[in-house]
Amino acid sequence: MGAESDQDTSRAVVQTYVPTYQRELWDDHADRLDMSRSEFVRTMVQAGRRQIGDDPELANATATETDSSEDESLGDEVLALLDEDEALAWEEMLSALTDDIESRLDDTLQELQGSNQIRYSGREDGYVLVEDA
Repeated sequence: MGAESDQDTSRAVVQTYVPTYQRELWDDHADRLDMSRSEFVRTMVQAGRRQIGDDPELANATATETDSSEDESLGDEVLALLDEDEALAWEEMLSALTDDIESRLDDTLQELQGSNQIRYSGREDGYVLVEDA
């Protein structure tokens, strides 16, 4: 491939779906870095690509190792819900999807507390990172 100046630098839309909590974490991190969400995601993707290298075989191997149940898209979840119940109202679908998020968050918080990475602080009225000793 030619030099970077030879590449098409026009913009294209890339759309993805992530859980709301993840988007909020990204937004918080982007704010702390004084970046837009788009700039943050673009930077993190490029950093990840540098970490695994531009070797397509390595990238494919890494993608194959990912737990597919964690990567299930929102579209797949919606299709599964509708396969079980032929019709669902917006509120029913939202409730079914957010119940899963709540369970996953609860499990994750317990794991992070168990590994002493976070703790609940009454003074802060929320979870905080455990400082390295």
